Amino acid sequence: MKVALVAFGGNAILKANEQGLQEEQLRNAEDACHRLIEVIRRGYEMVIVHGNGPQVGNIWIQMQEASTKIPPFSLDVCGAMSEGSMGYMLQRSLTNQLHLHGIKKGVVTLITQVVVDPNDPLFHKPTKPIGPFYPLYLAEWFRRERRWHMVEDSGRGWRKVVPSPRPIQVVEEAVIRRLLEVGSVVIAAGGGGIPVYLSKDEHLEGIEAVIDKDRTSSLLARSIGAELFIILTQVSQVYLHYGTPQQEALRELSVEQARDYLRQGEFPPGSMGPKIESAIEFIEARGGEVLITSAEELRAALRGEGGTRIFKGG
Repeated sequence: MKVALVAFGGNAILKANEQGLQEEQLRNAEDACHRLIEVIRRGYEMVIVHGNGPQVGNIWIQMQEASTKIPPFSLDVCGAMSEGSMGYMLQRSLTNQLHLHGIKKGVVTLITQVVVDPNDPLFHKPTKPIGPFYPLYLAEWFRRERRWHMVEDSGRGWRKVVPSPRPIQVVEEAVIRRLLEVGSVVIAAGGGGIPVYLSKDEHLEGIEAVIDKDRTSSLLARSIGAELFIILTQVSQVYLHYGTPQQEALRELSVEQARDYLRQGEFPPGSMGPKIESAIEFIEARGGEVLITSAEELRAALRGEGGTRIFKGG
């Protein structure tokens, strides 16, 4: 059984220039699934991990706006809501695409819990902005009364930030394996998965955090024995000196080169950095390969004619 794990951001389903309408997101889901069919046509069993940044942020806004009428849910439950709604859109779209291409496969969305360490030092360094932008006076009130961590975001206002701990274990890993073995396409760990921790009596408890989707994707790809890890992003290739006149596309990249470029600061933490780090972790553990490209260039990348291939090297 050959397994490929495909990870892409929530902005593939809800684009920055759109209103966030249901119809827009369904149309984008259909487009994404149309492109993902190529992975299955090449003989891979497939796991899909989607981001949920814009979507869970909008759910959080809805919760806050309705808080005088309905008590808001915690962030882990909001994450589960986005996993379910986005999973449904992708599941429906991919089922239709499979039928259109005459491929007999089931598609399932799995609400996925991911264990984190409550003592992870990253809990003391919240970095992930979420939800609406607030004026300073409200930010100060939230900081004082609700003990929220607030940061100014790009001159647009103040936002709540939450921790982004490292994922340790995907709780439903064995279930995902079994679903793949019977030929199902699995949509799992949406938004990086729902962060949970083990209590003293070893019960799972939700926790206020957002797990990086690429890090969870790498962990899951390793744990289920994937041979190919595909990271779809907004650029067609990995670049050196990105956004400068010296910008240079990289067609291939060894793990050693990737690590060197990371040390040199070529891949910033807020953009390509986590993707490259996740690729390195996957390859060092599995010895497979990673493709980083855009959805539009996926077919070419699978043919070796586009994207950036990261490999173990000599």
